[in-house]
Amino acid sequence: QVQVVESGGGLVQPGGSLRLSCATAGIIFSRSDIDWYAQAPGKQRELVVGITSGGYTNYGDSVKGRFTISRDNAKRTVNLQMNSLRPEDTAVYFCNAKGPRYGRSSSSSFWGQGTQVTVSS
Repeated sequence: QVQVVESGGGLVQPGGSLRLSCATAGIIFSRSDIDWYAQAPGKQRELVVGITSGGYTNYGDSVKGRFTISRDNAKRTVNLQMNSLRPEDTAVYFCNAKGPRYGRSSSSSFWGQGTQVTVSS
């Protein structure tokens, strides 16, 4: 069974930092691309940043220079360091893993349940 679990959300003041983690199980992590999405109230889910299986990163314009994504293949985890947070970063953050399950060659997409990030004074 595939599991994608986000953690690390919370309430932080503007200018503060949070570190989100996305832990996975049941997929071949080293061959998986991992993306973080944000969904603010009343808005569509948007791609924030992604990291490929080869370590290539792709940041959205609004988070460049503030957020840093990294992966630890040994722990099957992707971390998202969020600095200089702004009220407009407030959203539920979802992790999406695209990769093959063990014993399969084709990739599938798996979502976590999300973690709330609130930036407010």
